Amino acid sequence: MSITTVEALRRAYRTGRRTPADVIDELIRAAESHAAWNVWITPPSWERIEPYLEALREDEMDQKPLWGIPFAVKDNIDVAGMPTTAACPAFAYEAPAHAAVVERLIRAGAIPVGKTNLDQFATGLVGTRSPYGEVANARNPEWVSGGSSSGSAVAVALGMVPFALGTDTAGSGRVPAALNGVIGYKPRVGGWPNDGVVPACRTIDCVSVFTRSVADAAWVQAVIAPAPAAQGAPDRAVVPKSLVAWFGAKADAYRNAWARALSKLEDAGVAVVEMDLPELDEASAMLYEGPWIAERWASLGAFVEAHPDDVLPVTRAILESGRDRLASDLFRAQHRLLDLRRSVEEKLRGAVLLMPTVGGTWTRDEARADPFATNRALGAYTQHANLLHLAGLSIPCGEADEQMPFGVTLYVPGQREAELLSAARWWLDPDQDVATREDEMELIAVCGLHMRGMPLNGELVDLGGEFAGVSRTAPLYRLYLLDTDPVKPGLVRADGGAEVELELWKLPRRAWPAFMQKVRHPLALGKILLSDGREVTGFVCEEGAPKREDITVYGGFRAWCERGRVVIS
Repeated sequence: MSITTVEALRRAYRTGRRTPADVIDELIRAAESHAAWNVWITPPSWERIEPYLEALREDEMDQKPLWGIPFAVKDNIDVAGMPTTAACPAFAYEAPAHAAVVERLIRAGAIPVGKTNLDQFATGLVGTRSPYGEVANARNPEWVSGGSSSGSAVAVALGMVPFALGTDTAGSGRVPAALNGVIGYKPRVGGWPNDGVVPACRTIDCVSVFTRSVADAAWVQAVIAPAPAAQGAPDRAVVPKSLVAWFGAKADAYRNAWARALSKLEDAGVAVVEMDLPELDEASAMLYEGPWIAERWASLGAFVEAHPDDVLPVTRAILESGRDRLASDLFRAQHRLLDLRRSVEEKLRGAVLLMPTVGGTWTRDEARADPFATNRALGAYTQHANLLHLAGLSIPCGEADEQMPFGVTLYVPGQREAELLSAARWWLDPDQDVATREDEMELIAVCGLHMRGMPLNGELVDLGGEFAGVSRTAPLYRLYLLDTDPVKPGLVRADGGAEVELELWKLPRRAWPAFMQKVRHPLALGKILLSDGREVTGFVCEEGAPKREDITVYGGFRAWCERGRVVIS
């Protein structure tokens, strides 16, 4: 497709160069032309997508941050009206409602276009364990795509959609991102809701997202789980002293790519600190050798026992290995994990953990011939993360070999996940990646409760807003008190208008999606013409909103409050 990022599509829609219908038509044709990659279980179709297009209102474009943006959904995440299979036909059911993450994206204007292929029951990191076909690598089809979120990663890598949802328990959202040359973002455990997601390991499952830019990952994060901007940025990168998990025919190429990544970081002036981190290996071993494999059996064991022939042998073997674990093993492991988490948090204080996302790759033939060893090797640098409650961001970092992307992953303790976007700038080329615009500031005009000293001003400050001065509108507006509690003003463009005082604030671009989610009826964001001829985005009143009183004569809301000695709290 010719437009492959959220940012690019938003600009194209605003300028009228593209429409959502154009983009969907192109997407459907792209899905059909790439059928051999086995990306889709439920492919995009006009029949399923048209109701979402019909629900889009052009006047809501500025209010909904993902207006008209198509996205794909891993087929263990529910989309109402579409089957959920978890890549097991006998397990399939038609979802009665959207998963919570899907619902939030749709409310923000995004369009779910289809369900993507995966390693059955999200059990695998190779992308070859599906009765719907092996998902081919986007760059090199004879090599594995990675899994289990294989279809979602490849859909983004082939440019079919700007972003796609996956899940990540042991690396399913990071491994395929690295192998296909895209961004893979895994929030902290519990950061995004799992309602409507078929569980793999319920207590540590994460919904994840694939994008082609870090800025797009920030848009999705802000819609699904708005959070304050980072209070700081990591000042150094911690790398494990010993990285030995290089494997496959391309092991040397991957090792050399890692060395180049470290050199690039040091050339950029970032301090790289080697450190002993035995906690990572210990946590990784717990995931499959410890009691957490029993949690997979607890979720899916009844189905496996009732349908043994409908589950792939490799998947069944993995799940059945958890059936005889003891509860005492779980409690001992949980107690040990608390110590490991505290230790890692202390070692990463003010720093980001940096690792290769994978230490090599396999051909699809190799993965088929030895499914257990190949799968385990792919997760060597990812399996620790969820048990240690780390958030992770896998970023493309050149190539290990021709048409063989190399990726690095940044990790921070979950409570510091907002810092990942700051650290991502260490690798991004300002001339090539949309994400570099994330810290640009854009003006917003406020004329009510978001002004300095008013009760909602903290929303702007918490998101990194900076006061830019007092200004006035062109003499084209009227200001009304609205019938709300607390009372708030509404700015309306009208005949016989006057100048109205307002404040200008600078807000980081990365914070706009989160801020837009806070705008509530009867207010909306629209364009406001200032007295100096500039046009800026600001708060305006929706048409038909109930109004109490015209206060334009006071010249502004603050003046009305001061004249009437009104205290707004």
